[in-house]
Amino acid sequence: MRPGYFACAIAAALLGACSVAPPVVAPRGEASAALAPRSLSAEVVLFSLGLIDSGYRFGGRNPEAGLDCSAMVSHVFERAAGMRLPHNAAEIARRARPVERPALRPGDLVFFNTLDRPFSHIGIFLGDDRFIHAPSSRGRVRIDSLRSGYYAMRFEGARTLFED
Repeated sequence: MRPGYFACAIAAALLGACSVAPPVVAPRGEASAALAPRSLSAEVVLFSLGLIDSGYRFGGRNPEAGLDCSAMVSHVFERAAGMRLPHNAAEIARRARPVERPALRPGDLVFFNTLDRPFSHIGIFLGDDRFIHAPSSRGRVRIDSLRSGYYAMRFEGARTLFED
């Protein structure tokens, strides 16, 4: 399912551009650092916005049944960028390249320590200190701020799967 025009309008505001053309798909296979060209980051953001309000389900792997945080990221990157990622936030972190917080760009990944272990939660950075994720609280995919107290205190770091 491709995100609709509403998601495109949101992405246009965040990214300053909008594309509804089909994405250029990167080769399939397990992701390592910098597999996808940066041009796919807008597709990742657009596709992720189309998942807002999808239900949360621990261990869930698709939007119809519900998604957990790593499944949401894996689903988005596979559909929007042709990249297969593991269903585990810590493993995704190991395969991605570190990014300093001031250098974060839309489509990069943000990680949090929410279960007293490193890289236990993951989201997709949208820009303007906002990210989309599948938290268990309130049970829906939603957008939050990196500046909010809960996430600011638990921010673990950022990574990218894009080439510069």
